[in-house]
Amino acid sequence: MKILKKYRAIMAVAGVLTFTACAHEDQPTESQLDFSVPVKTPLDNWISANFLNPYNISAQYKWNQNKVDNNRFLFPPLTENVQPALEVVKQIWIDSYSEVGGADFVKILAPREIVLVGGVNSNSNGTRTLGIADSGQRITLFEVDYLDTSNRENVTEFIHTIQHEYVHILNQNKPFDEQAWQKITPGDYTGTWHLEQLQTSRNLGFVTNYARNNIIEDFAETASTILTSSKAEYAALLASITNLNGRAKLKQKEAIVVQYYKDAFNIDFYALRDAAERNTTAVVNQ
Repeated sequence: MKILKKYRAIMAVAGVLTFTACAHEDQPTESQLDFSVPVKTPLDNWISANFLNPYNISAQYKWNQNKVDNNRFLFPPLTENVQPALEVVKQIWIDSYSEVGGADFVKILAPREIVLVGGVNSNSNGTRTLGIADSGQRITLFEVDYLDTSNRENVTEFIHTIQHEYVHILNQNKPFDEQAWQKITPGDYTGTWHLEQLQTSRNLGFVTNYARNNIIEDFAETASTILTSSKAEYAALLASITNLNGRAKLKQKEAIVVQYYKDAFNIDFYALRDAAERNTTAVVNQ
């Protein structure tokens, strides 16, 4: 028995030595990992000063295939288009909410990452996806390379995206009254919203065709459309609705949005709309 134990001990030591030798041989002579610290560009420093440091929001413009749908033809924005797009986001979205909701509002309730994509995110049904909110932590903005900051309509479409996606984030933190909303236009939601006529949708009580997708999108579209319209523009939209019942339904939805902002966040929704209008005008006139 003593001889057997001794034999086993010798074999165990030999096994360890063999394993160690093989392991040593398999190790690369140099590390394959890049431990060098990336050099920050002036743009990176600007993003840190205007987004990361004050709001803990990381703005990503360099290509990362793990943060986009690889089945789509997408590409990163041109570097020179990044800061103008982010200035629009900051001035119209962040500054407006900070003015009306308080300096810490966006610091507390915000996506922790904004991903910028240069091109169009086209869908098979002929529509475009302008933005995506991912679990309240990330907002992806498309068509950055096509933003014209001197064109108010173009700026409004671009900022509508983040206003819409941010409403989703607010709803994820504090839900709106979905039951009350569902009762207003219960039978008029449709998966083929992109085939509908805008005037038809508005006469039914929807602010856009996309609002007819479901009640979650309806709420976000109603809030974001008002936030990206001036008081006069929204009044004209209401006046264009020829069906008085449909106009009344949209006004009901507007009232729920206004009450939600007041009850959930103590925000005067119309004051927020006015601040966004002023800031949009400032962006376009720069």
